[in-house]
Amino acid sequence: MVSNPAPIVACTISRDVQTFDLLIDDIEAELGEAWGDLSFMEAQSFLSQPEANELEFVALAVDDEDEPDVELIIRVIEQAKSNGLKVILVAEDVSASTLHRLLNAGVDDFVPYPLPENAFHDSIERVRTGNNLAEAPVASTAPAAPAALAPVTVQATMDSKERAIFGVQSLSGGTGATTLAVNLAWELANIDKKTSPSVCLIDLDLQFGSTSTFLDLPRRDVIFEVLSDAQTMDETAFRQALLTFNDKLSVFTAPSEILPLDIIGPEEVQALLNLAHQCFDIVIVDMPTTIVQWTETVLNASDIYFATLELDMRSAQNTMRFIKALQAEDLPIDKLHYVLNRAPRGLDMSGKARVKRLAESLNIEINTQLPDGTKQVAQACDHGAPLAEFARKNVLRKDVLKLAKTLHEAMVSTAKAAG
Repeated sequence: MVSNPAPIVACTISRDVQTFDLLIDDIEAELGEAWGDLSFMEAQSFLSQPEANELEFVALAVDDEDEPDVELIIRVIEQAKSNGLKVILVAEDVSASTLHRLLNAGVDDFVPYPLPENAFHDSIERVRTGNNLAEAPVASTAPAAPAALAPVTVQATMDSKERAIFGVQSLSGGTGATTLAVNLAWELANIDKKTSPSVCLIDLDLQFGSTSTFLDLPRRDVIFEVLSDAQTMDETAFRQALLTFNDKLSVFTAPSEILPLDIIGPEEVQALLNLAHQCFDIVIVDMPTTIVQWTETVLNASDIYFATLELDMRSAQNTMRFIKALQAEDLPIDKLHYVLNRAPRGLDMSGKARVKRLAESLNIEINTQLPDGTKQVAQACDHGAPLAEFARKNVLRKDVLKLAKTLHEAMVSTAKAAG
């Protein structure tokens, strides 16, 4: 089930909002997902559209590198004010003369950067009540922004022991399936400081599996032996084949050599999943892009089967073919949870319209939309660390964490309901 995104009530305007990470944290704390971000040039275009009238305020963030563009920034402020929008100026290291010009352009409130504690919250309250620099007439207090909706609503059949199996399948190369599997596994393994579930990440891409690269773990020859003898192996032997990342996450890596995907069958895969399910609370299986005989095995065993895609024609065509293949075999397509990677965010109205058309044309629901994590995703992989360890404030990491929290809460509530 998909959740409707919160309406956009504010946006940041800056050269690069990632430069102002504290502002991102504060505006997310205030508005959840109900905000977008624009560059100065994008702002000029957007503020001339009717959708701009739906905004409550804009936060304009500048630093010393923006001083050569002060005329452009002033035009953005004047355009926002002409639309009746409140303007909060967030400034770092700008000269006194530039700051004076920006303040005189009509901004409603000013906050220095780095942001002092609660300063941005107080600024929002001031512009909402009209008690601001521009001394606008006092208006009735605006209602609080709607709380951010969870990225997904999970409907899964999880048993009373709070155990679950999640499959992750890419519907097209490069759609971030392994990135999702690795980072989701790490977030779930750290979801609760006191009582986090035990998590096992299994890489079943026998040819080009890269979870070991993502986590800087060696590939071991024993993996092939475990795959071959899974039906006769006990829990002790299975645990000995696992590697541990930072004492939190257990990993069953891909083999050290490239193996044919049919070297194992449904029986071996089922036995491997049974062992993992007995030993761990949560099992996440990173699948190969190729559909194989034992894809059905993992799909049937999974509580949720994540299918990653992107907003392009190849993903759309592959998704349609994948659905038809499952329907032909009468497999449980209701377990599929579609994850759109590099999804449009904020005020990208045309991109959001494309997402809607994609879902309608395929007759599916895009359950989770993940943003582009930019270069930091590849850099985290090269450093062999999850995003939570390498770039905690990365936008992709934050959304994967939200997904992990939703899954964990669903597991806990299901277990409580089962008694």
